[in-house]
Amino acid sequence: MDSRTCFSVSMIIFLAAIVVAHFHSSEAAVSKGSFEDNFSIMWSEDHFTTSKDGQIWYLSLDKDTGCGFQTKQRYRFGWFSMKLKLVAGDSAGVVTAYYMCSENGAGPERDELDFEFLGNRTGEPYLIQTNVYKNGTGGREMRHMLWFDPTEDYHTYSVLWNNHQIVFFVDRVPVRVFKNNGEANNFFPNEKPMYLFSSIWNADEWATRGGLEKTNWKLAPFVSSYKDFSVDGCQWEDPYPACVSTTTKNWWDQYDAWHLSGDQKMDYAWVQRNLVIYDYCNDSQRYPTAPEECSLSPWD
Repeated sequence: MDSRTCFSVSMIIFLAAIVVAHFHSSEAAVSKGSFEDNFSIMWSEDHFTTSKDGQIWYLSLDKDTGCGFQTKQRYRFGWFSMKLKLVAGDSAGVVTAYYMCSENGAGPERDELDFEFLGNRTGEPYLIQTNVYKNGTGGREMRHMLWFDPTEDYHTYSVLWNNHQIVFFVDRVPVRVFKNNGEANNFFPNEKPMYLFSSIWNADEWATRGGLEKTNWKLAPFVSSYKDFSVDGCQWEDPYPACVSTTTKNWWDQYDAWHLSGDQKMDYAWVQRNLVIYDYCNDSQRYPTAPEECSLSPWD
């Protein structure tokens, strides 16, 4: 690590204290439903456990398999939030995913909103990757550093989704803003209801340093933990729920939720300056012509 990197990491730690203090008093109220109230196990139920009171949920990964769960309900638009504590120590090759998807599997026409936490060698920072899919097309990755160690305590990861924007939050700090243009397009997912999922799995072919760092199975099992799931959204009912036409009666789809607030813009600007590792919109080798959505301003 060179002197510039040391300075950058030190500055991030210093600024983190400011951010944590600023947002500590504004933590949202959390619903306290049990796991069974909200979720179903997708696979490997023997790799899922809970705390004695049922409020903390654990997913484990070993050389045989990982584990995952999904909500019993689908939603179209709303606020979705969960607290996670990630795998500690040497987690290279391990991915903890927390995402929304319109299908139970990785179907060719799926819509999807991703948080992926990319493990690393001991002492190296976790990276957080976000992605947006519409009709099966993704390739809209961004990667960020975090301003804290996500393995030491629980932190809140949230998605705000309405017809105007999708905002990815970490501890109430907006780290990514994905805008709609108000027209029919091929980039903004706004038609299909989605389930919420989380899983832990092995991705050592790409997750850490492009696949150069492999999972050390001698350290298994790798465990991620979850609590305080909260959702305030339009719950789907076939063929259409009543709330589809009345979402603007909810705070998450009123004018103030269509844009970042003044304070959120300040925090978002800080994230952009200090924490962005990769942005597909700036990858001219991959996209010689920038995708259409890259021209939309997150500040509007």
